[in-house]
Amino acid sequence: MQLQFFCSALALGLFLSPAAAQQPSPDVVRQATQASFREYIDLLSLPNDAANPADIVKNVEWLEGAFRKRGFTTQQLPNNGKPLMYGEYPRKVAGAKTVLFYMHFDGQPVTPENWAQKNPWTPVLKQRNAQGAWEATDMAQLFGATVNPDWRVFARSASDDKGPIMMFLAAFDAMKAAGIEPAINVKVILDSEEEKGSINIGNVATAHRELLRADAILIHDGPRHASEKPTLVFGNRGNTTARLTVYGPRSELHSGHYGNYAPNPAQRLAALLASMKDDNGRVTIPGYYDRVKLTDSERRILAEVGDDEAVIRKRLGIAKAETVGATLQEAIQYPSLNIRGMAASGVGERASNVVPSQALAEFDLRTTPEAPPEYLFGLIEQHVRSKGYFLTKGAPTEAERAAHDRIASLTLGRGSKAARTPMESPLGQWVDGVLRKTFSVNGADAATVRIRMMGGSVPTDKLVEALDTPFVIVPLVNGDNNQHSHDENLRLGHYFDGVRALIGLIRTAY
Repeated sequence: MQLQFFCSALALGLFLSPAAAQQPSPDVVRQATQASFREYIDLLSLPNDAANPADIVKNVEWLEGAFRKRGFTTQQLPNNGKPLMYGEYPRKVAGAKTVLFYMHFDGQPVTPENWAQKNPWTPVLKQRNAQGAWEATDMAQLFGATVNPDWRVFARSASDDKGPIMMFLAAFDAMKAAGIEPAINVKVILDSEEEKGSINIGNVATAHRELLRADAILIHDGPRHASEKPTLVFGNRGNTTARLTVYGPRSELHSGHYGNYAPNPAQRLAALLASMKDDNGRVTIPGYYDRVKLTDSERRILAEVGDDEAVIRKRLGIAKAETVGATLQEAIQYPSLNIRGMAASGVGERASNVVPSQALAEFDLRTTPEAPPEYLFGLIEQHVRSKGYFLTKGAPTEAERAAHDRIASLTLGRGSKAARTPMESPLGQWVDGVLRKTFSVNGADAATVRIRMMGGSVPTDKLVEALDTPFVIVPLVNGDNNQHSHDENLRLGHYFDGVRALIGLIRTAY
């Protein structure tokens, strides 16, 4: 179905909005896209874990060369030895809006032995065999006359996020080959430590506010919706961590001598955590969801995403979903309280017959614009106190141990805030219209998937806050790309589609 959709749309050449007077022909787009594959493989061959600044510098230097080749002016934006790259297309369109395109070139750390190939930074071309398994095929085929859109390139950052960067460059190659220019003013920022939380991008953006000034930000990160329809996302939840430690005796105690006498902090922690949620997964802490108010119109839009809930539950291996929202899309509009790990003494071979001295749990709090980290953390703190706990700043003192039965500490970690652009904003309408025309078939606009707010986090809050600019996320890669995991990959049909989507956006006046 996906292959048929791709081929028919490409063959018909029914690309873009009438606002774009001229578009590259399908043949020109195909040739430019295939010609970019060699650079794509070269870029994927550069290790890019932001823990290694020297590798980040090599990537930045390579990317500067690639953008300058397309006529961009570039510069490195200093960032503690891991510079970001800024690019600007020098030809200005009088009276046109300026759009800042955001992508990132750093990748998640790798465990090479988990990959079904020699090296995660040595790209491998693969196709499915008769049994449905992925097997390597000759990379030379990638540079031949005919490319199967169902082939995939396996490598770290193949999809997240070097693929979209190369799609962007190929879009400019196609336009140059057709002798046409952008209909908007184009700026680009490539992040160097998105996978580390982009902790400095706000400071970098603030320091270069005038350089980065734009009318809109387009973010190309993450996968398309599972339906593989053109997708646009208007916001994302934030992600903040917190740690709760419940204290027991001064040191671990022999459970035979002191069990039934010394309170067990693991038991107390379990009871405290259980008091925070009901059996249906809803947070019971007063006020946790109160600030999120979904209108009937918004609920209809969420339902229009069209997730197949039965398929999702089957894929996850669960019989029943929690009931925070009526659907997955509705559930992720609310803040979450997720226990991401627990510890108390040891288990398995490390276990011993003791009453632990302390027990701890770590949370990740997925926040929303209405419920920021500090607000949610304050509610959790109030809840812990309401259960009779005295909160310390760290390990309790002797005086505190003598004065209080229940002692705990609660700390808020660093993280990102949520951000969202109104779905009916001019930016949202422009992007949605471009995608519908770009992938139209037989004159009929394509259906798009509009997601109010996705569950995952990208560094939009710091960038958007620093620049005070509306944004939309336009994912371009396949949903089953294994990003952040081993065997990350990009389907070539999505690469072709991504180039087309970017041409549509660049060639359509905003």
